[in-house]
Amino acid sequence: MDYAVARHNMVENQIRTNRVRDPMVLEAMAAVPRELFVPKQMRGIAYVDEDVDLGNGRYLMEPLVLARLLQLAEVRAEDVTLVIGCGTGYTAAVLARLASAVVALESDADLATRASGLLAEQGADNVAVVTGPLRDGYPTQAPYDLILIDGGVQEIPTALCNQLAEGGRLVALVMDGTAGNMGHGTLVSRIGGGFSRRVGFDAATPILPGFLKAPGFVF
Repeated sequence: MDYAVARHNMVENQIRTNRVRDPMVLEAMAAVPRELFVPKQMRGIAYVDEDVDLGNGRYLMEPLVLARLLQLAEVRAEDVTLVIGCGTGYTAAVLARLASAVVALESDADLATRASGLLAEQGADNVAVVTGPLRDGYPTQAPYDLILIDGGVQEIPTALCNQLAEGGRLVALVMDGTAGNMGHGTLVSRIGGGFSRRVGFDAATPILPGFLKAPGFVF
């Protein structure tokens, strides 16, 4: 399989034709070899327009969903960013081409080790892979200009929003059940000490472990 051709087709046929116009996002996704970030037996489907199963309840997000989240985030070259649930490091590798620094948080030690190796192979020396609970974020390096949650969530934890810098943005696909099986590509911005929120698009992706909404009290 010619992965370079498959990557070109992904950008031109899946992403560009679906309202992703940010040239920097398109360029970054055209440059990162997505097939290296999936299990070897899955490389043949690395560029299909769906999530790729990494095992143990983790997935590589569908290319179009990631591209639309990145476009919604309006990534700037000077941004210090945090990726929540980096998995094997694909999203961090793409962000490394868009932002000045990336902290890639992963709760699974094996995935974190794999991500570190793959990112090093890609020369992504502006990415630091760290381990810890995903819902807690990584306050040691906060505040961040941008936080991207690399998977679906039923709600966005306040702890993550609080790690945004003034003017910072958080993007996530919120699967809160209000749109059936679809979720909302959501942008949270920190302005004047408060938070604003808007929806940019609808899509679906598997929910990250630990990001189910806490059940309400039932009498």
